[in-house]
Amino acid sequence: MKGILKEFKEFAVRGNVIDLAVGVIIGAAFGKIVTSLVNDIIMPPVGKLLGGIDFSQKIINLDPDVKTAGGREITTLAQANEAGATVIAYGQFINVMIDFIIVAFCIFMLVKGINYLKRKEHAKPEPKKTTKACKYCLSEIPAAATRCSQCTSQLEVEGSNAPA
Repeated sequence: MKGILKEFKEFAVRGNVIDLAVGVIIGAAFGKIVTSLVNDIIMPPVGKLLGGIDFSQKIINLDPDVKTAGGREITTLAQANEAGATVIAYGQFINVMIDFIIVAFCIFMLVKGINYLKRKEHAKPEPKKTTKACKYCLSEIPAAATRCSQCTSQLEVEGSNAPA
């Protein structure tokens, strides 16, 4: 039993697990912010532009026989919940889809930024080559050499076609 507890402790305090936990917690908080952005900031003006529509209350009533406590037809999600009617809440679905698009776009931009920084970090200039291959025996010799140290062939000087 002690072995399992020790192994679990090593697993739980490993850096990746803690990073994952922090990511999940921050992700949940970010999700709440995006939901509030959609429901409280984006959708009210969109609804106003479309004639005063409150998307969060848009439904298709699947129980037309069920009425509100006052005997009227159910037209909003709040009324359906109160009366216990079965509905398709397509307005809520629209809000959730907009949530998803905003979150996906934010994650895309974050990954794009991280990839840009990684590319910049890895884009260091290659060091100048200090050797070259002899065109006769293909052995590696210093770049400034005018004669091969392996086969003693006369080599062309850089920038000219004539042998040195």
